[in-house]
Amino acid sequence: MPKSFRIDPALERRLQQVAHNECVSMSAVVREAIARHCDEVLGKDLRGSLADVIGAVQSDGGRARRTGRSFKDALTARARR
Repeated sequence: MPKSFRIDPALERRLQQVAHNECVSMSAVVREAIARHCDEVLGKDLRGSLADVIGAVQSDGGRARRTGRSFKDALTARARR
């Protein structure tokens, strides 16, 4: 399906150079780049996206240790109404 995109002259020169170096059309280079980017963005899971920050913070839990109890208490109070 035909699509139209505007790119700046510098990027167009780079695109032409890549297409020439690889002996393929500029459209083929663009299709491959779009497919690669979509795979990269859509193929990520949350763990992969957060890999650089997972485990970076050390904590003793603080108030977070009591969230289960607080949730239970809230449900119990709601059930009593």
